[in-house]
Amino acid sequence: MQKITKEQYWKQATETKTEYQILLDFSLSRITFLNTPEKEILYGKLFDAGGAEKLSEMTLEEISSFVMRSFPKARWNGKENFRNAKRAFEVCKKLKIGFLKITDSDYPAMLKTVSNPPYMIFYRGSLEAFSQKSVSVVGTRQLSPEGKKAAFEFAKKASEKGYCVVSGLAKGADGFSHKGALDAYFSLLEKGDEKASLNVGKTVAVLPCNIDEIFPGVHVKLAENIIKSGGCLISEYAPFTDFGNWHFVQRNRIIAALSPATVVVEAPNGSGALITVDFALEMSRDVMFHKACFGDFAKKINEGVKKNLENQYNNKKITKHKLEVSCEQFVRDGAPVINDFDDYCRCLSEAPGERGLNKIQQLELFN
Repeated sequence: MQKITKEQYWKQATETKTEYQILLDFSLSRITFLNTPEKEILYGKLFDAGGAEKLSEMTLEEISSFVMRSFPKARWNGKENFRNAKRAFEVCKKLKIGFLKITDSDYPAMLKTVSNPPYMIFYRGSLEAFSQKSVSVVGTRQLSPEGKKAAFEFAKKASEKGYCVVSGLAKGADGFSHKGALDAYFSLLEKGDEKASLNVGKTVAVLPCNIDEIFPGVHVKLAENIIKSGGCLISEYAPFTDFGNWHFVQRNRIIAALSPATVVVEAPNGSGALITVDFALEMSRDVMFHKACFGDFAKKINEGVKKNLENQYNNKKITKHKLEVSCEQFVRDGAPVINDFDDYCRCLSEAPGERGLNKIQQLELFN
């Protein structure tokens, strides 16, 4: 398959749309108090009635009347929203950042299954990754040596077998998963087998930040290599979007949505990776836990985390759910434990519940 240039991706994103349509989409995508169906309603109302400029002149009450829902706590500055939409479009044009609306044919089909899918996604790199089989890999930032090896080797084998590896570019499990997938690609390139390198699975990094930024900054080079390998960076946030801590949770729902299964490498109690698990289960996706979750080093890390969470709970800073949610609890409820990628594939072919551990096996694993 021939490599596609940034210019060709930009053309693909814009060739069927006018700037009038694009600015309306960019303006709507920025409105955080509206859900995607409501944005589609507004698009239909405004497309032939002034577009983004008309939206910029509307009051919050007028928007509410169109979508038949009130927003008592919402803040709205239409002029500023329009200004930032235009600035974001210019940045996308300059950097050749692609974008897809939920109604576009190339919008990832699995992402549409989210209860509130992004109205738009922005991307840098190749959309080819979304046509491959995929697996999402998540875990803690504080990985044990066993966890680092597990994430890297799982992702490398998955990529070698043609699977796209989806993760979040964070330190720890995410980073080692992306690196494992990239190793499968660059190892073949170093051997001079460019044709074979095109057939490996790609890797997709879902960003919690604006598409023109990289977070964390230490992974700038990793992000560059993802694009070089034919992978993709995606975000639901256009340039000039204010960052919020809630973006991390929103990012997790996309990671869960983009694959039929999520694999947890290591995750102490209350870990953000377990939020991804909750999302995956809500979407009726498979969830599996790598045996590295229950290694001695991981258990030692979790002991310290649990003490800290108990203090936070006692001081009413976190909920009881965050204190108690754990890999062990999911496994006790029937989630399967896997050893490696080959075992993951075997698990997929088994009947639901077949991998559930009995009480004796749980004691051996957890103690």
